[in-house]
Amino acid sequence: MASPNVSFDTLPASIRKPGKYIEFNTRLAVRTLPANTQRVLIVAQSTAQGAQPAGQPVAVFSDDEARILFGTGSIAHAMVKAAIVSNPYLQIDVLPVADDAAGIAASGTVTVTGTAASAGVVSLAVADSSVRIAVAKGDAAAAVAAALAAAVNARAELPVTATAQTGTVTLTARNKGTLGNRIPLALSETADGVAAEIAAMSGGQADPDITAALAAVFGGGHHIIVSPYTDQENLTALRTHLDAVSHALEQRGAIGVCGLTGTLAQATTLAGQINSGRITMALLPGTESTSWQVAAAYAAQIAGEEDPARPLNTLPLTGIVAPPVPRRLSRMEQETALHNGITPLEVAPGEIVRIVRSVSTYTLDPQGIDDIALLDVTTIRTLDYVRKAVRERISLRFPREKLSARTAPKVRSEILDVLVKMEELEIVEEVEANKSGVIVERDSQDPNRLNAKIPVDVVNGLHVFAGRIDLLL
Repeated sequence: MASPNVSFDTLPASIRKPGKYIEFNTRLAVRTLPANTQRVLIVAQSTAQGAQPAGQPVAVFSDDEARILFGTGSIAHAMVKAAIVSNPYLQIDVLPVADDAAGIAASGTVTVTGTAASAGVVSLAVADSSVRIAVAKGDAAAAVAAALAAAVNARAELPVTATAQTGTVTLTARNKGTLGNRIPLALSETADGVAAEIAAMSGGQADPDITAALAAVFGGGHHIIVSPYTDQENLTALRTHLDAVSHALEQRGAIGVCGLTGTLAQATTLAGQINSGRITMALLPGTESTSWQVAAAYAAQIAGEEDPARPLNTLPLTGIVAPPVPRRLSRMEQETALHNGITPLEVAPGEIVRIVRSVSTYTLDPQGIDDIALLDVTTIRTLDYVRKAVRERISLRFPREKLSARTAPKVRSEILDVLVKMEELEIVEEVEANKSGVIVERDSQDPNRLNAKIPVDVVNGLHVFAGRIDLLL
């Protein structure tokens, strides 16, 4: 006798009382692809003034909220602000971490000498913010230094605090660790008779280890994790975490994002040490913005693009300061960056910082052979989305399915439907050509298991157009 084509969840076959019984089946209701909203997690240091306990993630919706939760001027606060400026419509969670117990805060100095022979202005740039004080004729160096320190401390959002003594202003990073060494400082003064000399931020040591913090959000389901830390140890911890949550048994695909403001050589060396298809690093040498602000703004733009296959080329990092012309990456330097797993940022008309091409740090396979399989960040994001769409469709259609000879064809049909819909959205292509390669079969060892092979031809980005112009006389 043929197997029944209709099965029921709530109506047993043993009913004997006459009647017309109808149940509802919602498993076939969803015929579309799942949404691809991106959740961003920022892992960064807070200060003692922050209300949110370290190690406990929290959703954040505004700059003002970040001030209260993580402390005004903290690294976490600065990253939230940069992300929101770059993309105001983000879903942001922040995992605050405390300064390392052995950490040392970076410091820099402004040394003022002389007595003002005329009125003028002293301007101090700290990262992407400026502090100005007026200098009156006759002001001594000690008075100028004291006024400058007071002006710095009046700006609580700055990443440094200040003290003044006998004409020297000492600037100290709010958070301990090496990140403070990267806070840019610049100085100018216009009062005759007054001279000022600046010493760059230095001496910061011991960043916090984010391994334990990441373990606390292992099941958080975040799609993009932003780290201000670019030391090899923390990036290796981030890579390990991303590989774990994205594993075939966990299936919560995620990528990591970092920002770099140093040299191209430093960046390419770091990318080679990480070599991960799930980590992308954006490089903008010479900017007055901090590297963690660059990371947050870059991540915000990635999160804003829900189509996983669409390239991020030309997207603006609003709020990030354009570096001076001599520090900008040249055309060949950008090419070098892209060949070595670094995402170069460039300055477009209007002094707007934009993404050139978003690539991962993965350049070599386990044998050390050049490999472009995961070159573009869009590739791994597309694969994560395909996995999510197929898994959710199978879960919806077959929550309590029996495994018979008829099951595999039904499962295969649903997989093909998902792929066809993705092809309509230009996320994958050549579905018909690869149709024969979609195989669903019973496992030879486990009688309760189906195995599937799903060939996926991801849609690539249009990054290069090459043409030849033939001169005809």
